[in-house]
Amino acid sequence: MEFTRVQRQEADEVVGFLTAEEWPFHTEPKPDGDAVRARVAGGAYDDAFWIADGPDRLGLVRLLDLDDGTPLFDLRVRASARGRGVGATAVRWLTSHVFTNYATNRIEGTTRQDNHAMRRIFSKAGYAKEAHYRDAWPGPDRLYDSVGYATLRRDWETSTVTSVDWPG
Repeated sequence: MEFTRVQRQEADEVVGFLTAEEWPFHTEPKPDGDAVRARVAGGAYDDAFWIADGPDRLGLVRLLDLDDGTPLFDLRVRASARGRGVGATAVRWLTSHVFTNYATNRIEGTTRQDNHAMRRIFSKAGYAKEAHYRDAWPGPDRLYDSVGYATLRRDWETSTVTSVDWPG
């Protein structure tokens, strides 16, 4: 798999990718094309990368808050590419990319409680569950729990996962 930085002049491609299908586990399941185009023009995708297998774009990963000490990310994998290890490969790559290129100690991500595939990806990529927020994720029909995961630089460097101490 290859990861190439999204360019601002690729706004049409980003819009096409994000509006071509629904993203049921995201807060905006069907993004508005004009809003996406405006975000690309405003620099919101300057730290985003296409996930490709040869000429096929399988996904898009966007890094957020790279300057605040605890970056986050948004991962989108085409429905046709899911279940093939693309997500876990992308999260491992972005983890290495961030820790190699930025002075940060941790990377975080959140997902909806019922997004079992993403929760497995976090585990496969060496992220520990650190938070569970009840009724914190607005869905189309109800509130869902939000589950937070993170990895630490020291865990990435040693290929371990530090257990979270969950006192009572």
